[in-house]
Amino acid sequence: MTVDSATGGTSLPVLLARIASGDTAAFSEFYDSTCDRVYGMVFRVLRDPGYSEETTQEVFLQVWRSAGTYDPRAGSAISWLITVAHRRAVDRVRAESAATRRDITYGAEDQRTGFDEVAESVTAQETAREVVDCLQTLTGIQRESVDLAYYQGLSYREVADRLSVALPTIKSRIRDGLRRLRNCLGVDDD
Repeated sequence: MTVDSATGGTSLPVLLARIASGDTAAFSEFYDSTCDRVYGMVFRVLRDPGYSEETTQEVFLQVWRSAGTYDPRAGSAISWLITVAHRRAVDRVRAESAATRRDITYGAEDQRTGFDEVAESVTAQETAREVVDCLQTLTGIQRESVDLAYYQGLSYREVADRLSVALPTIKSRIRDGLRRLRNCLGVDDD
């Protein structure tokens, strides 16, 4: 068994291999030897203890689910883990920013006065119908990728994991799909 000089226990790559096969004891040892570093990375990005704790839990859940994707030839296990943590934290920042924008937009819309609700409703239904029609012009894989990212709120990484496709491929599908939607809807690229 390989020993990691930094943790004094089993080496992280060995633990990841055991975690990939469902070894809960290996996961516990991996967690104990890395949780402080992961939390520190996440906290530096989020700067909120509550969000940092939740995001750290999500990181270790992702480790449990995807330990088999770690490739020792691509870099050290701790680098892989910190990269996973950083990406998850950045995704959290983006999600919170989007939620704040939605709340602000909702608050602004809620304060509107003196508008024609019937006309507004008809316009919204018309726009929704146009979007649905334009979604039908996308290929099946573009539509599925856009749906997961924008309607179900998954990050690009989560979409790639869900569809078992490389991240650059997902980004390309979504970018092409959105470009096609903008063209169909007649929206200008600024």
